[in-house]
Amino acid sequence: QVQLVESGGDLVQAGDSLRLSCAASGRTFSSYSMGWFRQAPGKEREFVATIRSSGGRLYSTDSVKGRFTISRDNAKNTVYLQMSNLKPEDTAIYYCAAARPGTTAVGATTELGYTYWGQGTQVTVSS
Repeated sequence: QVQLVESGGDLVQAGDSLRLSCAASGRTFSSYSMGWFRQAPGKEREFVATIRSSGGRLYSTDSVKGRFTISRDNAKNTVYLQMSNLKPEDTAIYYCAAARPGTTAVGATTELGYTYWGQGTQVTVSS
């Protein structure tokens, strides 16, 4: 069982930067692929980024690539999402998720690839 707690969400202005954190419980954090998803009002939850146990990263197409960076600190059992040049369309609840070892790279870009989810943290970007 893995418990995930996100933090760092805030109300910011367009162009600002923000770093989200996700603290995980458990002693096997380093073996999990970790991901960030987001859900905007009235929309379905969508994939943002994932980082595998090996450190390999994948990002969603276009919308966040070049602006968002996912990273992890296995010593702290924490995964981060550094967001820069934020836009109003980035407004959403951001969720952290953990995938069991063995999840494929493609699987780690889908909700079904993840077993454990945090409660979410709100990011609001004003224009």
